[in-house]
Amino acid sequence: MACSYKPGRPMLRRIEASLNYGMRSRMTDLQLNLPWHASDPVAVTLATLYAQTVRTDPAIRDTVEGARGLTETDDSFYAAMREAFMPVTPDFGALLYQLICATQARTVVEYGTSFGLSTLFLAGALRDIGAGHIITTEIEPAKAARARQHWEQAGVSDRITCRIGNARQTLAADLPATIDFVLLDGAKTDYLPVLKLLEPRLRASALICADNTGMTGARAFVDYVEDPANGYVSAALGTLALNEFHPTRLLMWRGTGGHA
Repeated sequence: MACSYKPGRPMLRRIEASLNYGMRSRMTDLQLNLPWHASDPVAVTLATLYAQTVRTDPAIRDTVEGARGLTETDDSFYAAMREAFMPVTPDFGALLYQLICATQARTVVEYGTSFGLSTLFLAGALRDIGAGHIITTEIEPAKAARARQHWEQAGVSDRITCRIGNARQTLAADLPATIDFVLLDGAKTDYLPVLKLLEPRLRASALICADNTGMTGARAFVDYVEDPANGYVSAALGTLALNEFHPTRLLMWRGTGGHA
């Protein structure tokens, strides 16, 4: 079944935000080119959440990374960022939607729920193709609770199962027999351990999207997937949001035999 949103103009919205960096501030905007119409519950929910993101996340990040000096590799970083949305860029979300629809993926695993924006892109795609389910995992219970509220508002909560806890435990058992699609968007130092947990269940030609792979914590993951002996075809991509470049990786699983 093809993606079945109604023909017409997709949602296009620009969200302005005042971002403060120390003593200087500037106005910038975040463009949403969503694969749904403005009245679609998924689009309405995403537009609201992205507007909240550009109002709250820059100040939180300035405090955590600037005043407190924490980086993504620090153990306390994600706990300190628990009030931040930390979503995928809108363009990366649109890419997730396109990939799910193009491949007709049915079984999706997401590492790093946060407030559930990326999950909305995935679940919206599954809704539009008329099949499939997502297993997502989040270490912060409060974030998972808010994510569930957002999915309910968007009308796609029936497509999503959220597991709470460390992904090395939550994804260690009770997985689908085969996995069609994986999104990695949590702590970068866990990208490789999580991928290895899922690897035995990946179907031939399964796709893996990994966000923000330019961060230091993702180095071991990138080295692993770039080695052809480990069974992946890797492409380096990137998206822009709020004038920042976000490097990502799109992988296809071929298996260690080298053929899909």
